[in-house]
Amino acid sequence: MTAPGLRRLAAVLATLALPPAAVAQASAEGRVELAKALHAPVMNKRYGIVAHGGVLSPFPPVAVVYLEGPFPRPSTPPTAQMAQKDLMFMPWLLPVQAGSRVEFPNLDDTYHNIFSYSPAKRFDLGRYRSDERPIPSVLFDAPGLVTLRCDIHEHMRALILVLDTPYFVVSDAQGRYRLDGLPAGRYVLKAWLDSKTTLERPVLLQGGATLHADFP
Repeated sequence: MTAPGLRRLAAVLATLALPPAAVAQASAEGRVELAKALHAPVMNKRYGIVAHGGVLSPFPPVAVVYLEGPFPRPSTPPTAQMAQKDLMFMPWLLPVQAGSRVEFPNLDDTYHNIFSYSPAKRFDLGRYRSDERPIPSVLFDAPGLVTLRCDIHEHMRALILVLDTPYFVVSDAQGRYRLDGLPAGRYVLKAWLDSKTTLERPVLLQGGATLHADFP
């Protein structure tokens, strides 16, 4: 092998030897064109999602932007929380990676009974008070959209979006988003808007650079 070839090989081997934290990561930012806000079925702030023609969407509209790719699932399940406070779910929309466990703390001075009939995850936590321990939790191991309700307070609604990726973020109310710490390479960037609408676009992420990607 020639001297230039040896230098190139040495450079490649040196890169492979770097710890993960030393490898330059990519970012993506942009804006998603959100659907126009529909009035909730009852104008009450306790309605976190709206149903229109069989479509479930967050209220007010936001997007969940995520990077799709062959990413491994965590060996130790991450933990997220969706609380019940003032007879509402908080947050109303919660994205998690498949394999995550979600806790449902009751912060109200009354009973709640959280359940779901969604194909992605069926469960019923039964009635429990705020002082009961441990906090009820559920393992979400299959990707999909899970609709939550309370058997006691019928107005309570929420969504858990289970994704097969660790890279996701909820946009702001104007549809702006930013994802940091992304791996370099070719992937598909997606924007979930509601139960029937997910936009996507192929992207090339470069280490140390920020890609601007809008979803018109």
